[in-house]
Amino acid sequence: MTGKILVSACLMGHAVRYDGRAKRLLHPAIDRWREEGRLVTICPEMSAGMVVPRPPAEIAGGAFGEDVLSGSARVIEVSGGDVTKGFLQAAENALALARETGCAYALLIDGSPSCGSGFIYDGSFSGERHLGNGVTAALLKRAGIEVYSDHEIDILVERIAADC
Repeated sequence: MTGKILVSACLMGHAVRYDGRAKRLLHPAIDRWREEGRLVTICPEMSAGMVVPRPPAEIAGGAFGEDVLSGSARVIEVSGGDVTKGFLQAAENALALARETGCAYALLIDGSPSCGSGFIYDGSFSGERHLGNGVTAALLKRAGIEVYSDHEIDILVERIAADC
């Protein structure tokens, strides 16, 4: 068996999103990977002590997770609160767990300022989104972990099959 898969807890049905909901991903591969013991579940934000529910947050100014990692951008709540420090800790916690458990891949919920890997919201809280990575996705990629969004699960299935 090749590497394990770090997976967003909300995709596994845990009600950990900012709005207190889950966004369960139903796919036969999830069941198979669970049976094989490949899945390592985390909500990066909750691992950093953020509560549920919590105010929506976005990376300010149309910036990206890489910008937050470099210190040139902030993660801001809709109320104006700066939660950058928490999102950086969340990313570090996810990377530490991925390393400890041998995760070669990550399957993360898209759109999140933490886990987004296909798109994130632009920081205006208007529903506008753009291509980019959240803070956790950016850090995992920087560390060499292959990151896939929930919309890319079939690509991940093919990637893992190619490794076997």
